[in-house]
Amino acid sequence: MITAIVLIDASTDSIGEVATALAGLDGVSEVYSVAGGGTDLVALVRVREFDDVAEVIAGRINKVPGVLDTQTHIAFRAYSQHDLESAFSLGLD
Repeated sequence: MITAIVLIDASTDSIGEVATALAGLDGVSEVYSVAGGGTDLVALVRVREFDDVAEVIAGRINKVPGVLDTQTHIAFRAYSQHDLESAFSLGLD
């Protein structure tokens, strides 16, 4: 599974509508509204193939009315609290 984090600048007057439209796209698993740094929305894209990343972002996200700009980051490895607990576990219960 390939995960891409997409930072999205959206029209200020339509952030809610843009977020709802993005959340309904195939390949977009989550959309968050955020504050700070000039980013309005963060979308998590999860797909099986690298070619699908381009299709979801260039072919779908960038075509949603109200999306002004995107910046994409590809995730290499996921770290979660569960992973950290097992990594630092001494094996004691």
